[in-house]
Amino acid sequence: MMTKQNRKQISYEGKNVFVGLDVHKKTYAVVARVDGAIAKRWTTVADPQKLAEQLLKYFQGGRIHTAYEAGFSGLSLHRALEKNGIHNLVVHAAGIEVAVNDRVKTDKRDAAKLASLLESKRLTGIRILTKAEENQRQLTRTRQQLVEERTAVKNKIRMKFHQLGVIAADENQHMSHLWVKELLGRIASPEFTLAIEAYSHVWKTLDEEIAKLEKALEQQAKEDPNESTYRSVPGVGPLSARILSNELGDMSQFQNERQLFSYTGLTPSEYSSGENIRKGHITRQGNSRVRAILVEVAWRAIGEDPALATCFDRLFPHTGKKRAIIAVARKLIGKIRAAFQQGETYKINYQASPKPAA
Repeated sequence: MMTKQNRKQISYEGKNVFVGLDVHKKTYAVVARVDGAIAKRWTTVADPQKLAEQLLKYFQGGRIHTAYEAGFSGLSLHRALEKNGIHNLVVHAAGIEVAVNDRVKTDKRDAAKLASLLESKRLTGIRILTKAEENQRQLTRTRQQLVEERTAVKNKIRMKFHQLGVIAADENQHMSHLWVKELLGRIASPEFTLAIEAYSHVWKTLDEEIAKLEKALEQQAKEDPNESTYRSVPGVGPLSARILSNELGDMSQFQNERQLFSYTGLTPSEYSSGENIRKGHITRQGNSRVRAILVEVAWRAIGEDPALATCFDRLFPHTGKKRAIIAVARKLIGKIRAAFQQGETYKINYQASPKPAA
């Protein structure tokens, strides 16, 4: 690594500077590479604007490229870097190459790896949402989080009744407020009753907040120009339409199906040997929320769209249910994207327009 004395004599004017960032709540680990070697590494406070100012100061005159993993930090760091003229990539963690014998993780090693991959052009950035898109999807994402919390509370109530011997371990009756009230009638313990009532209060509060979000989503749907296209898709209901629209928007923005499959994590892994190429499981990179809802929709859609049913029936005997339905989900989103490109709603027998003759 260069000494402080040598670094002062170096001019970065016109040079490419590749910077890997390992982002944490309180700190950023930073490693910068220039001309195939590490030029500087440091740790700084997690302040996007301060980091941008440091990069511009340390590498004055250079063309600065940065990269960091998508995560809890969101896009505020990305926007601050871009605002200061620094080209940044936000990359999916699952898309970062990991050598078989390189499993040790430290902040600086992770930052150095990102810098090296960025320099060798082996990183692909995720799609960056506008602030408006980011705000819109807060409704569906927050609803999902609250529903998960509500499920956890209901499971805790069920477990308490089981521990006291009120219900059997294999009891699968739907947990409802009415049933909880009925079960409490069998209990003589005021302490146990108080504990269950505390959880029930949290449950009812979550019900109220989820209802507020769903009302806001209904209003959002009325104002969304993409709603009619998504609702025309077989298997897509009001909630799944909101999730797809808030996460994917107008699908015609994706340049091709490959880009769309990559964003949704429905790209099959590929193994090649010589002239033989074998498709494997999906990579699971990309948006897990979208991938989950698309698979759910695909299961419903094969009962409504004959073309999708035929696709599933053809693949199922050879690949099994999981791979067959993933293939259906890929075919489905390709057809939805085609509908957006044509400015039409989804057609059950929709066929893409033939390419013009050369």
